[in-house]
Amino acid sequence: MNKKQIALTVAIVATVGLLMPDLAHAGLETSLMGIKSKLTGVILPLLSVIGIAIAGISFFTGNPNAKQHIAYAIIGCMIGFGAQGIVDFIAQTVR
Repeated sequence: MNKKQIALTVAIVATVGLLMPDLAHAGLETSLMGIKSKLTGVILPLLSVIGIAIAGISFFTGNPNAKQHIAYAIIGCMIGFGAQGIVDFIAQTVR
C-alpha cells in the first residue's frame, strides 16, 4: 500500500468512528446478537406471515396441493414465531 491508500483507509476508519460509534466499537458478539435479534424478531415472523398468505392464495385458487401448502405454512409459522424461544432453549442447553 502506498501512502495515499493508507491515508484514505485511516480517513474512512476515522469517519466511521465519528459518525457511527456503535459500529466502531461493536465487538463480534454484539454484532452477532444484533443479527440474531433481527432474524428471530423481524425476518422469520415476516416470512411466516408471507407463507400463510401464499398458502391461503393457493387454497382459494383451487390448487390441488393447497392442503400441503397450508400444513407447511403452519409448520413454518411455528418455527418462525417460536424462533427466539428455540434459540434461547438451545443456548441454555449448551451452557
